[in-house]
Amino acid sequence: MEHVKKFETPPRITLKRSILIFIGNVLGIYVISFFGLGVTVGEFDDIALLVIFISIVNAVLWPLLTKIFMPFLVLTFGVGSLILNGLLLGLFAPLFDIEIKGMAIILAPLAMAIVTTIMSSVLTIEEDSSYYRSVYRDAKRKRKGEVKNYPGLIIVEIDGLSYDVLREAIDKGLMPKIKSMIDDGTHTLRKWETDLSSQTGASQAGILHGNNADITAFRWIEKQNNNQMMQCSGVSKVKTLEERISDGNGLLVDNGASRSNLFSGDTDNVIFTFSKILNLRKLYNRAWFSVFSNPSNFARIVLLFIAEMILEIISQIKHRVLNIRPRIKRGISYIIVRAVTNVFLREINTSTLVGDMLVGDIDVAYSTYLGYDEIAHHSGVRDEDSWFALKGMDKQIRRLVTATKYTPRDYQFVIQSDHGQTNGATFKQRYGESFEDFVKSLLPKDMKMFAKMSSNEDHYAESFIPLTKNNDDLIDEKEMKDMGDSEVIVLASGNLAMIYLTQWNYRLTYEEINEFLPNLIPGIINNEYIGFIVVNSSEHGDLAIGKNGTYYLDTDRIEGENPLEGFGKNIAGHIKRNVSFKYTPDILVNSFYDAEKDEVCAFEELVGSHGGAGGSQSEPFILYPSDWDIGMDEIIGAENIYKILKTSLKNLKEGETDDK
Repeated sequence: MEHVKKFETPPRITLKRSILIFIGNVLGIYVISFFGLGVTVGEFDDIALLVIFISIVNAVLWPLLTKIFMPFLVLTFGVGSLILNGLLLGLFAPLFDIEIKGMAIILAPLAMAIVTTIMSSVLTIEEDSSYYRSVYRDAKRKRKGEVKNYPGLIIVEIDGLSYDVLREAIDKGLMPKIKSMIDDGTHTLRKWETDLSSQTGASQAGILHGNNADITAFRWIEKQNNNQMMQCSGVSKVKTLEERISDGNGLLVDNGASRSNLFSGDTDNVIFTFSKILNLRKLYNRAWFSVFSNPSNFARIVLLFIAEMILEIISQIKHRVLNIRPRIKRGISYIIVRAVTNVFLREINTSTLVGDMLVGDIDVAYSTYLGYDEIAHHSGVRDEDSWFALKGMDKQIRRLVTATKYTPRDYQFVIQSDHGQTNGATFKQRYGESFEDFVKSLLPKDMKMFAKMSSNEDHYAESFIPLTKNNDDLIDEKEMKDMGDSEVIVLASGNLAMIYLTQWNYRLTYEEINEFLPNLIPGIINNEYIGFIVVNSSEHGDLAIGKNGTYYLDTDRIEGENPLEGFGKNIAGHIKRNVSFKYTPDILVNSFYDAEKDEVCAFEELVGSHGGAGGSQSEPFILYPSDWDIGMDEIIGAENIYKILKTSLKNLKEGETDDK
């Protein structure tokens, strides 16, 4: 079978680059020895001889060693590659009168990469081809006899990026690759609209499986299931959710790959995919080879990781000194979380996708990049930290698109987001007390209440310790007991909150709630930071109630002022669908939305938030090949993104039949 296109071989390393790497490696070892960090050197010339020798050894042995020790490298999340590289140095160093011991086993290869990277930046000697060169040889060996003569599809999700913020980033010159894809006419940019639950769980369930029914919010209570708490996080919970939503025909079921997603799309080719992350056999994946194909590649990732942590420390100080508001306390642990999401997972995603593409076998891959979403939560939607994340994201897209020069078949690209974010000071910052405390003040004093209000904050962090169950459900034993004893449960999903009255095993009516708890509904509605609530009336059906009016959802009749005004023309439809789910709360609460300032107030402590309605959080984007025919109708709901992608995949494959 003929190749679908001509493709290039990554060019060999240039002399300038070779000299730079040599000098950088020599200086790296020298720096460690100079500071007495476990390297003892006889003569400076000996370092040069060792570097030359190790370069030859790595060229011959490294591909074999990485194949043999790949499970160790994966299970140590890459640290093993530093150890393996250091052990090679330590093994051969005595031949050159050099001793490497202790922490220098890790520090020496790390220092070599750091010095080389710094010199590359200063001297602007950065070859993109070097990014692909080490992967190419292995990918060529993995290729099957026949090359598919229809294009594959790479879908990149930039978590949490709204259409309007993307447009701003393009206008600021921060995303030149995305801009060129639009300006050259190869791709078309469209806005689409999320369901009421504007968060990753609902959106990815819809996109990857075509079904997000009964996903009320990020977290909800199932009264019919003994008041069990379910959520779009925690490895066992997400596994259960996928079993509920999957019909076996997910987006990735036909020779697909999942990278850093909540759900698998019905593929077993997974890396950092929550629904299957507890399966250790699936944690090990041959695609990891592209991450460790070069002995210095992971050291480069570590360097970027450290730099990201330093940037976050500087950012926290700067936000405090300049009194940038709204502002939340980010904490020490978030420094690591930011580096993991915006560097570690980003680099793993890109490296493994490049490897997949160079082999050329997979038909579709879906990969979530988490960095922008995590940073926007903590710094703000348009903070310089967030712009920095998007600038780095554009570089990843450029690397992926450039890789097509070396792939045996064509790959098309879709760049999209699952939801946006909307900025704003939190409910607690505005009102002076948390939403759960406010609700508690409206209840009888002896009534027991449980609240879980951190639904979006760092909920991806547990993916980095997948072999433990400590945070499987993000709720400890004490919280489990408190929840079991409670009569009221309050949960948050950005600026969407849910109130469940758990003494009853059904959804209470508006009339019943007013009879049993007469202060609750009036108190919530009249709070200046609440936009509307949704309840079910035994007389009138589902109601959206605001301060000065009621929307009768069953008949679309409005009495007084429309409480849904400003939340989008499709908001009533979104609410109607959401309240038809099995686990709709007794009272669903959405914060106010200030259209002039484009602000909501989250019920959790986050600067940028998503999960409910109001502003850009409900307005993600999709950038797709311009020759796709997807019509000009509004794209409403994540399930329709699934239909677009699934149909387009089918059309790509049918092109093979047409060619024949």
